Amino acid sequence: MESNRSSTEGRRSSVSSEGDDPSLDNTNVSETGSLSIIVLGASGDLAKKKTFPALFNLYQQGFLQSNEVHIFGYARTKISDDELRDRIRGHLLQSKNSSSGSGESEDAAKFLQLVKYISGAYDGEEGFRLLDTAIYEHEVSKNTQDGSSRRLFYLALPPSVYPSVCRMIKLFCMNKSDLGGWTRIVVEKPFGKDLKSAEALSGQIGELFGEEQIYRIDHYLGKELVQNLLVLRFANRFFYPLWNRDNIDSIQIVFREDFGTEGRGGYFDEYGIIRDIIQNHLIQVLCLVAMEKPVSLTPEHIRDEKVKVLQSVVPIKDEEVVLGQYEGYKDDPTVPNDSNTPTFATVVLRIHNERWEGVPFVLKAGKALNSRKAEIRVQFKEVPGDIFKCKKQGRNEFVIRLQPSEAMYMKLTVKQPGLEMSTTQSELDLSYQQRYQGVQIPEAYERLILDTIRGDQQHFVRRDELKEAWEIFTPMLHRIDDGKLKPILYKQGSRGPVEADELLAKAGYMQTHGYKWVQPNL
Repeated sequence: MESNRSSTEGRRSSVSSEGDDPSLDNTNVSETGSLSIIVLGASGDLAKKKTFPALFNLYQQGFLQSNEVHIFGYARTKISDDELRDRIRGHLLQSKNSSSGSGESEDAAKFLQLVKYISGAYDGEEGFRLLDTAIYEHEVSKNTQDGSSRRLFYLALPPSVYPSVCRMIKLFCMNKSDLGGWTRIVVEKPFGKDLKSAEALSGQIGELFGEEQIYRIDHYLGKELVQNLLVLRFANRFFYPLWNRDNIDSIQIVFREDFGTEGRGGYFDEYGIIRDIIQNHLIQVLCLVAMEKPVSLTPEHIRDEKVKVLQSVVPIKDEEVVLGQYEGYKDDPTVPNDSNTPTFATVVLRIHNERWEGVPFVLKAGKALNSRKAEIRVQFKEVPGDIFKCKKQGRNEFVIRLQPSEAMYMKLTVKQPGLEMSTTQSELDLSYQQRYQGVQIPEAYERLILDTIRGDQQHFVRRDELKEAWEIFTPMLHRIDDGKLKPILYKQGSRGPVEADELLAKAGYMQTHGYKWVQPNL
């Protein structure tokens, strides 16, 4: 029986069925069966700060409608429905779509009434039976035919409990028959600590669920400018002849934070900056920058090309790695005094194929630096036969600012206005806040959760992608863990170790002096 649905003025319909070609418009989105979203680890920081606010934003925009969706929180903490609502209420009020008033918005109040809480262990039958009963009661209340409901489980949990939680879901919380419904699992990074642990984790989850049911979320793939990379590269003719080793000298993918671990030292020390940022976020961006044109926008075609890039990366050389640790990192009482964990890393990757042979891909990430930003910097080779003698001003460079202040700009040499024939470096600039005034850029998590409900895996990590990425970094990570590669101390608020800039210069990157990009005024 098709669930009773109402049309809400000014809002989009609900999401599409699995197998449809999903898009951001509101066509072909009708689907039978109620939708239950279950947030496991509901009392934790990730759920409160990211997952629930993302669901609220989708609700406000009409992608989740109250006549068919219900949201369940599940965790070990023994609290009531109202206590969970109180814990997440403040984070909803800080949402970018919330009313500016100090009081609770009508939308927030209605959304919170959709939230129900169940307490239970992550490896215990009793709690998951209670959860299944609560979900089933919701489905019955929406006149959903048994087997046609949609169940989305979001694991906002440490990876150590993924296998037990997935086993409990499989045993007690699945649709009892198949009449067009589905069960999907969203898992957060880190997906293991090295190749062996990642493969073990993938194997344990893979025994319970098919690959089409598993959504390994990397929130960088939900960022607006990251999602723009395919359009930028494959919908603009002038990039075709330029995007190769003949014209590009080097590519940097940079992540910088101007704060340290700030109370997360114990957790961070288990992983370090390479596992936390480079092996997942930055390597995914590299794939989109370096991949060949896919046959179509079908998720599998795109992910096939990403895997080919990863398979073409040659082993990392020790001399093309610089590690750093900021001064004061070990002052955190949760960090061991002999910690060898890097809080900064610059790594040069080499891709052995026809397009990129000889072009260094520099992945750089660090904490407690002098700025906060994430960007891609594509530096082109110098103009042959430079008649203007402007080499010292810097090369052409295409910069994609992922965050904050999303922008794309091309650094190029132009004539300095005036009577003299002198040159200067300026830019062609697309700054999103200026060009798209009044347009709300979605948060990464809300975009990816919507993709999960739609059944679109394009922006999620496939198992073989994960395996290939770990194969690239595991040998180096083991050398760090064994103390064979050691971080260099650097001051908080600096650019990081000087040796990182030296490595960048050796890789061929030419630093521009005297030029600074200024975000245009609105």
